[in-house]
Amino acid sequence: MAGWMAGGVSEEDALDLAETGRVLRRTGRMLLPYRRRGAGAVGLLVAWTLALLAGPVLVRTAIDSGIQVDDSGVVNRAVAGYVVAALVAYVTYRFGILNLARVGENLLRDLRNRVFAHLLRQPMSFYDRNKAGVLVSRMTSDIDSLAELVQYGLLMFISATLLVSLSIALLFVLSWQLTLVLLVVVPLLVPASIKFKRASNDAYLVVRDEIAGTLSSLQEGFSGVRVVQAFAREDVEAGRFAETNNRLYRSHMQSVKIASWYLPIVDFAGVFTTALAVGVGGLMVRSGQMSLGTVAAFVLLLSNLFEPVQTLSQLFNMLQSGTASLAKLFDVLDTPVGLDERADAKELPAAGALVVDDVSFAYDDEGPVVLSSVSLEVADGERLALVGPTGAGKSTLAKLMARLYDPTSGSVLFGGMDLRDATMASLRERIVVVPQEGFLFAGTVADNIRVARSDATDDDVEAALRRIGAWDRIVALPEGMHTVVRERGSRLSAGERQLVSLARAAMVDPAVLVLDEATSSLDPGTEVLVESAMELLMKGRTVIVIAHRLTTSERSDRVGVVDGGRLVELGTHDELVDAGGTYGGLYEAWERGLSATGR
Repeated sequence: MAGWMAGGVSEEDALDLAETGRVLRRTGRMLLPYRRRGAGAVGLLVAWTLALLAGPVLVRTAIDSGIQVDDSGVVNRAVAGYVVAALVAYVTYRFGILNLARVGENLLRDLRNRVFAHLLRQPMSFYDRNKAGVLVSRMTSDIDSLAELVQYGLLMFISATLLVSLSIALLFVLSWQLTLVLLVVVPLLVPASIKFKRASNDAYLVVRDEIAGTLSSLQEGFSGVRVVQAFAREDVEAGRFAETNNRLYRSHMQSVKIASWYLPIVDFAGVFTTALAVGVGGLMVRSGQMSLGTVAAFVLLLSNLFEPVQTLSQLFNMLQSGTASLAKLFDVLDTPVGLDERADAKELPAAGALVVDDVSFAYDDEGPVVLSSVSLEVADGERLALVGPTGAGKSTLAKLMARLYDPTSGSVLFGGMDLRDATMASLRERIVVVPQEGFLFAGTVADNIRVARSDATDDDVEAALRRIGAWDRIVALPEGMHTVVRERGSRLSAGERQLVSLARAAMVDPAVLVLDEATSSLDPGTEVLVESAMELLMKGRTVIVIAHRLTTSERSDRVGVVDGGRLVELGTHDELVDAGGTYGGLYEAWERGLSATGR
């Protein structure tokens, strides 16, 4: 309360207030669709507040007009009025809680949906810059913090604010002289409130960051548990987590320390003001300036005043935490979608050449250039293998050709149209990427193949599997294509997971297939099946394949050699071997390796 009564604030406070105000105004805009229910909830809480304030007024009437003049009728009517006021308070508070809770939960539901949908639309570069654990924290810890604010804080804030403001108004009506005397506590509360707000705001922003860091550390530990155990790093990883956990502990303790000095000040102010009201009020009763019932009503109203002030003070911690969470979530929502669809986007042509025109690329403005001035043309129906050392840029080039990233300069065209001018739906239908390790969601094999086309029937799923020659392998599973794959496809072998990934591409039936070859880690039997499925899938399409083994490049129409972020060689397998350049050296070394192993 006192913070609102301050006459002036520092520049730092003004910035904090401006940020808090910005966040709350934006939240208010999100609540607009539920304004009628919200207004109804506030109306019910106003009725509840008036019912509560009726109590001290009825006590004043009972004392001054009943007890002191020995009029039992007035006392009885005051008691009956008190009972009615209590019933009204119960009913209005109950339904006010329900309506306000619905408004708050609707806000949380909308916010979860908006943040998740926005994150799914972010380009790969966004996930290169942001840890998955931090993003999970935005959707879990920050939303949980808001849930506490919405479920309890919003109700406490509205009810306490109404009670404080209407109690002050009633105090002035009862005796403005005594009310002014009680304002002696303001010089104590104003600077304390300003200091508390500034310190707690900073502290809770740190808390939210440390929670995100702790969750990120947790996720890395669980995701990499096989590596941790394989290299006996349990103690090292536990120590790393303990360090982040200690930082979280210290940030929480800092916020508790801030509250520990402020809340007792508010409590002391309440006790001191009550004592002052009794003392000064007693003198005014003796001098005939005030009735005994008015003093009693004053003391009761002060409990209605300082209890909500204490509530608001405690709520401020929750409000700061919730505001910090909202600020983090709004930061996510304000992150522009780098690969967003243009307003005048058109359908990508059904067929045509795939052209890379003087493309350069860097993952961020300050990072190194990954690709520099790359140009090439892949004819309709041609198979191009990209080879080169690890980190040369071949995977990045393939991703640019599928518009998983946009080039820093230059352009990628299909059928004469810049990929940036195409609708995302037509782009994903024409050009499909099959990653090196296909990700499987919880659900059945059929559910995972339907990721490519949500309206696909079981017959469509079967047709896609037959198209790549994988039907017999999948139907041999315990429940066939309705086999539950479990988390990340753990129930299936690596080869079976890759077959599901290939079946997704077959379901879309794209014009261009960008394929990250992934058979080197498979057992020989599964490797033959996956290679056969890949050959069937590639037949009759334009194919860009990232070749990890040179047998793949031998079977391609042309080979592009990427080294140091540049396309250094381009030609057929035989042409490049005869030229004796980079590819010739790679091929010679590969043949020596085969001879050494007797393969």
